[in-house]
Amino acid sequence: MKVACLAIRAPNWVGDVVMATPVLVAALADARFGRVRVLVRKPLVKVLEGVVPPESLVPLESSAHELQVLRTERPDAILLLSNSFGAAWRAARAGVPVRAGSALSSRRVLLTHAVVPPTRDGRRAPIPTAHLLRDVAGVLAIGVPSLHPVLAASAEERAAVRAKLAGLGLAPDARFVVCSPGAAFGAAKLWPVERFAESLDRLHERRGLAAVVSGGPGEEPLMDAVAERVRSRALSLAGTPRDLATLRALVAEASLMLVGDSGPRWYAAAFDVPCVCVMGPNFPELTATSLERAAIVRVEGLECSPCIQRRCPLGHHRCMTELGVERVVAAAERLLDEVALARATPPRALA
Repeated sequence: MKVACLAIRAPNWVGDVVMATPVLVAALADARFGRVRVLVRKPLVKVLEGVVPPESLVPLESSAHELQVLRTERPDAILLLSNSFGAAWRAARAGVPVRAGSALSSRRVLLTHAVVPPTRDGRRAPIPTAHLLRDVAGVLAIGVPSLHPVLAASAEERAAVRAKLAGLGLAPDARFVVCSPGAAFGAAKLWPVERFAESLDRLHERRGLAAVVSGGPGEEPLMDAVAERVRSRALSLAGTPRDLATLRALVAEASLMLVGDSGPRWYAAAFDVPCVCVMGPNFPELTATSLERAAIVRVEGLECSPCIQRRCPLGHHRCMTELGVERVVAAAERLLDEVALARATPPRALA
């Protein structure tokens, strides 16, 4: 079936956008589609630079703008990788003939083609988000051969990041760990700053890794709080220009990433950078892909976890306060050893 124009509504969160990149790449390469338009919230456009051609990227200013774009582009079909009710509602209002997406957020009636996620005891079963995105693409017969996320960081971008770090005092050839302690979802995902700092100190002592603390807009106080508590020297990028494009190059240059349960973890997956993710109130199954060089460290056996709440409803935050530094550091050292071993082991010759 030939489609003159396919619109793809990208997800609304950084991590989900990165997880959606295999679907985007597959759709762009599909000869059945005359043109592909990827609709993405304007702040997230920089995630996809170098992956989606500029002429295919449509930055969305607002919900009203999204509706206007759909009415102007008049796509024959839309692939809704966002699970929001509003995205499906706007596609229906715009009269897009084929509307494919997941039957979440009470929007089944708005879709012409739907993936119905499995349920357990009346609730959605926590299947990996990347798998759900692939299944939604499959409704339009878009084959996604790999779920490994795809991001781009040019040699020039990486050199610019190295120069920026050198200007802050980091040696040009220094190995470093990027620490991203924030979480846009809410306070329930935040690990104590003292533990991030202690973990960075131990990684410096044991592995010689310098510490670079980064984060998104509004996270500057949190970034500085971590860096100030590091006994060995740490660079906070709080006072420097940062965006989702410079983060790509920063992570690509890193030897390790230490992150909360947030979007930057998927940057590490895209660049095959070892990553330790401290997880609290979330279902680990939702992000159970691209784990080859990732370790999810969480407190097991809590009756209240996962609760998927922005703030701890019981007030004790045990899913984070009971997560110790040594478990996190041990996971990081295991990943570093695995990567070093893989690099030192010559590939087997074909028989």
